[in-house]
Amino acid sequence: MEKKSISIEYKEYNNIEDLPLMEQSLLKKAISATKGAYAPYSRFRVGAAVLLSNGETVIGANQENAAYPSGLCAERTALFSAHTLYPEATVRAIALTAVDQEGNMLPTITYPCGACRQVMAEYEMLAKSPMNIIIGSSSAIQTFEGVSSIMPFIFDNLI
Repeated sequence: MEKKSISIEYKEYNNIEDLPLMEQSLLKKAISATKGAYAPYSRFRVGAAVLLSNGETVIGANQENAAYPSGLCAERTALFSAHTLYPEATVRAIALTAVDQEGNMLPTITYPCGACRQVMAEYEMLAKSPMNIIIGSSSAIQTFEGVSSIMPFIFDNLI
């Protein structure tokens, strides 16, 4: 038996103004995207913004349904829309955040669920390049280089 460990590197910023301009713009679009959330059951509104290789940005918001789990997370809404609208473009970056009822970012980081991480990994493998991941809260903003930073053991046996 051999004991192993994983180390994850990421950057953490204190506020949105400290981010590089591209990341700042993408996170602001994710915040704006939360207005499109349909969350009458959880009242948990999440927004995502995806930057594509062609320069386009596509947004998404979580969509709930009384027949749980028929809803869809913001990340997958944005990624699926982006690929539908621009099938030849690849994903360069994704920003996401969750907001309170007044539209302010929550004080704690809201990380993508496992299903969203796997979808992000799929689009990253399609691009053959790691995507930049920006996750915002009112107390900290974290950026990661590549999905393996937030999901180290990606299912990629079929590719």
